[in-house]
Amino acid sequence: MTEEELVIFDLLTKPNITLTKQETAEVKKVAKSLLEKLKQEKLVLDWRKQQTTRAMMLTTVQDILDQLPRKYTPELYEQKCDLVYQHFYEAYMGQGQSVYAGN
Repeated sequence: MTEEELVIFDLLTKPNITLTKQETAEVKKVAKSLLEKLKQEKLVLDWRKQQTTRAMMLTTVQDILDQLPRKYTPELYEQKCDLVYQHFYEAYMGQGQSVYAGN
């Protein structure tokens, strides 16, 4: 996993979410899929400035995280959606710029 994928994986699995090997693999797949989708389609120039682009970003996060294993209760799912969205809001400025640039 890349550093960016690992950060998302950690957001989805910490603290103290006990997963089987298969569930761990599913979460890794979801993290990778989410990052690819957002970087290709949603992280456009100044995406944080417009309400519609922020809403589309959140909807995409929710749609992709809906693929998490069923061990994630609805409450935990909502918490993780908010956490991951906040991470992208803080770490990705748009148009390929992020705190990971140059890594």
